[in-house]
Amino acid sequence: MIVIYAVPILFGLTVHEYAHGMMADRLGDSTPRSMGRLTLNPFYHLDPIGTLVFFVTQAFGWARPISINPDNLRSPRRDLMWIALAGPLANLMLAMFCAMLYHLINSLAGGGSIGGGGGWLMVPFQQMVVAGVVVNLSLGLINLIPIPPLDGGRILAGLLPQRPAGYLEKIDSYGAILLIILVLSDGLSFFLLPLLSALTGLLLYGAISF
Repeated sequence: MIVIYAVPILFGLTVHEYAHGMMADRLGDSTPRSMGRLTLNPFYHLDPIGTLVFFVTQAFGWARPISINPDNLRSPRRDLMWIALAGPLANLMLAMFCAMLYHLINSLAGGGSIGGGGGWLMVPFQQMVVAGVVVNLSLGLINLIPIPPLDGGRILAGLLPQRPAGYLEKIDSYGAILLIILVLSDGLSFFLLPLLSALTGLLLYGAISF
């Protein structure tokens, strides 16, 4: 299972941070480019502890955050919101791409599971793209939770009026503690797993499952 999940986890975390950096670059901040972060090489993005946590939980983890200089942005509040949204959106798109690969593999196998006639060689790849759906949906959904420092907190700050957004930004340092409490108490799983199960079933099997 570690081998099956290795590529989806590494690639999912990498694409997430790359999307942040690319959006920042498009909006006028070249800081990620100057720091060599506009690359799909995972070694430029991965945080050893965050990656290990993701391997253990298969749902929660983190990479090295992209450095952004708001002074380089034309409209900092609006642009920071789009930069934050780019990461989860990239993961959700990658999950859909993995689901398309899954259906393509099944189609090539005659509509059933791959096996027999040498087709068994493709079984690990089929399992890997299924893992890609689960991992990227998890990354996308978790990061959309509106708690700073998650991307959802940044997105919410961009949508709120200035004063409430300021209050939200003040709890940034406490957001990580709240998130840890949610993980340890299974509160995150209580809210996340039903939605993750429903979306996974919809993408892979064309039906919502819980």
